Amino acid sequence: MENPKRENRQRVANIVLENQKLFKELVAITFDVENKVSIKAAWILEWICTHHHLEWILPHLDVFTSEIKNVKFDSAIRPCAKICEHLATAYYAKDENEIKKKLTNKHIDAIVETGFDWLITPQKIAVRAYTMTFLYFFGLEKEWIHPELKHLITYKIMHESKGCKARGKYILEMIEKHQKSTL
Repeated sequence: MENPKRENRQRVANIVLENQKLFKELVAITFDVENKVSIKAAWILEWICTHHHLEWILPHLDVFTSEIKNVKFDSAIRPCAKICEHLATAYYAKDENEIKKKLTNKHIDAIVETGFDWLITPQKIAVRAYTMTFLYFFGLEKEWIHPELKHLITYKIMHESKGCKARGKYILEMIEKHQKSTL
């Protein structure tokens, strides 16, 4: 796969979709962080989780959540952050689903820790946007997250790009709305 065009990601994803046993290998390659092929594996992992089967990541949550902190290539961090956003969104969805049953506090803590690391280090706009969103969701139960997230958005992220500023403003509004609803 030479580039991340949709058709390329779908073509390679189809190989994994036809043989689910390859998914475990895809996760392993994603976290072989010294190998640049890990970037392409991360693209496919995110494509499958986004467009086909988020639940396929469930048997691999221990590996995924313990290894995301080690991902170092920008082009691999973005898909991992997007998967984290999908996990948080599914976890807080109103309907019952497998994510709610399988995503443990240990997994959430690892995602949250990595998310704050991503927010305090130089990252691309998409990584920051996905991260602010999943931290907002996980902050609905973990009371310490919203004040820390609010502080980072107010004093750091609001002074970055227009995209970061827009998402930051939206997340701050969501935090305020949540705080008012819990009074």
